[in-house]
Amino acid sequence: MSDKGHIELERQIDSITVGVRHRKDPGDLNALIKSIEEVGLLQPVTITPDGVLICGWRRLEALRRLGRRTLNVWVRSGISDQLSHLLAQQDENEQRKPLSPVETARLYAEIKMLEQEDAQRRMAATQFGGAGRDGGASGSGDSPDPCGDARTRAAQRLTGRDAWQRLEQTNWIEAVSKAEALGASVREFAANMLREIDDGAPVSPAYKRVKAAVELASQPPSPSRQEQDEVARLSVEALKRVQEEENAKRLRALRSKAKRAPKHHSPRSFVLMWSELEGWTALYDVAELAAALKDDDWARFERVVAETIELRDQLREARTAAASA
Repeated sequence: MSDKGHIELERQIDSITVGVRHRKDPGDLNALIKSIEEVGLLQPVTITPDGVLICGWRRLEALRRLGRRTLNVWVRSGISDQLSHLLAQQDENEQRKPLSPVETARLYAEIKMLEQEDAQRRMAATQFGGAGRDGGASGSGDSPDPCGDARTRAAQRLTGRDAWQRLEQTNWIEAVSKAEALGASVREFAANMLREIDDGAPVSPAYKRVKAAVELASQPPSPSRQEQDEVARLSVEALKRVQEEENAKRLRALRSKAKRAPKHHSPRSFVLMWSELEGWTALYDVAELAAALKDDDWARFERVVAETIELRDQLREARTAAASA
């Protein structure tokens, strides 16, 4: 029987390769084992054509503990070579070259799709198998998964953390970089952000800037910007919009905090802070900083400097007024 590129077969349990990313604590399998004993395994595990486990590790472990030697499997074709290799790893050091952030996000999307297919088949199996004693799908092979939905499970498999939002944002940026309807300038801007992410830049600021650029691209440039390079225009205006939104959010947070906490720190705290900062500018190489700082880093520095200058001017005026009083 086949289903969307799947073939259902019987297979020896010991012939299935379980990669290192599956090796973790499966949790309490007692309810699952009892369900399988009562009604059987309604939902097969999923493997690659080479016999590498994709989905259903808890089901496989439950059958091992029952002493079973064979089980029914779904053989899933269409798995990328990179994902097949990743799933098959038997040693943490087997992969010599670490995945880049963009590569990780692509594999996350592939695993998420496979997890969703597996979940849909398990859901369909419960319509015939009824509810198990553990409150989950009887014989489906999994009690309710503590890792949550397919996004969470896919992210856990690849990163060991619940990092699905960052991976989703990276994939969205890549989708923008390939979306013909958005125009060459937006695609190039998104591609630039992907390169920065692969070079170590954080994903969230890049996502916000690309999102702003997509919105800005639908608006005609002002007359003063007509001659400016379109990608540069998007970069500048997207950063400005993100900064304005973040500044507004930060201001709301500060106002909210001010209602809950004492309004100001003590003068002694002020003196101690500036005593510690005295001479700090000599600690850095200007050329090195200029090359290393990202746009967001520079924007934060300028914002703090502007706030500091404003406080200095207010404080100078207050001291002058106090001296002449």
